[in-house]
Amino acid sequence: MKRERLQTEVLKLTKWLIIAILLYILIQFIPMLAPLWRVIGMLLVPIAIAGLMAYLLHPLVERLVRAGMSRTLAVLLIFLSLLALLALALVIGIPLLMEQVKEAMEVLPAQLEEMKGMLVDLQKSARSLPDPLAVHMNEWGIQAEKLAEQALDQVEAAIVRFAQAAFIWVVIPFLVFYLLKDYTLLQRVAYYLTPRKWRKGLRRYIQDVDKTFGSYIRGQLLVALCVGTISTIALWLLGVPYPVVLGLFIGATDLIPYFGAFIGAVPAVTTALLDSPSLAVYTVIAIFVIQQIEGNLLSPVIVGRTLHLHPIVIILALLVGVDVAGVLGLLVAVPFVAVAKVTLLHLRTYLRKH
Repeated sequence: MKRERLQTEVLKLTKWLIIAILLYILIQFIPMLAPLWRVIGMLLVPIAIAGLMAYLLHPLVERLVRAGMSRTLAVLLIFLSLLALLALALVIGIPLLMEQVKEAMEVLPAQLEEMKGMLVDLQKSARSLPDPLAVHMNEWGIQAEKLAEQALDQVEAAIVRFAQAAFIWVVIPFLVFYLLKDYTLLQRVAYYLTPRKWRKGLRRYIQDVDKTFGSYIRGQLLVALCVGTISTIALWLLGVPYPVVLGLFIGATDLIPYFGAFIGAVPAVTTALLDSPSLAVYTVIAIFVIQQIEGNLLSPVIVGRTLHLHPIVIILALLVGVDVAGVLGLLVAVPFVAVAKVTLLHLRTYLRKH
């Protein structure tokens, strides 16, 4: 009996030793595999984007299929609808957006210089304050200037990457089409590739992730679209320059919990302030009203409480996200934590049973 136990322990130790040696060899080969990783990364980007889009559109396809329509026809109908909306945006929205972006880029250097002058004046005024306050005001001014420069650099880099990835954006619609069309086939393949003893637990896990992650993402996107549209109309009515660009920015930042409202308001209020102080005040009031509508009407009705995360957890996730991945980290931090929570709950259940 002792001999058998000893043999078992030796086999386990040998197995872990072999795994450690293989990992060491793999680590040594990683620098040589850099070109391969770049190719894999280039392939994963369109696949990941197409997978997310197919995931978001899948409930619409399922509703049409349940209504009696074939899956291929349902996917074609959704694609034609999206193409019609895209064509409408290209004909009406994109020229207006590009015109406002071009105009903003032409006057942006002068406006940045004006803002820099305002910060310098603010720092000079702060020198008359008591020493602790003066030091803090000076530090805040320097940090605000650095943050503005970093934000502009990130926007410029994102535009360049978007232009360079033109081929990827052409490939994505085809991937989305076939992912939606062959969804049941892919589901069946994944089911048979999964070990039999894990199938039931994994199915429950995927259902819980879909209930949490899917409902949150789809709801947030719809809320952001509503906020962006209302903001664009409000800024246009107030006479704020570049209402389409600023409204879309407010809608995009609305995807960031808690901090998104403040981040989205900064460019709009600053642009209005450069026009006139009274316009800036009206802009602040308009954005405040829009955020009240979003917080008390749109989000409770459309999103509800799908995450069940404490606000402190969300804030900590956002802080870690922005430190690790910048703006992208702010967008994915909360969904990532929500999926991690579901994963940990299922892992705890599995460990208790086994």
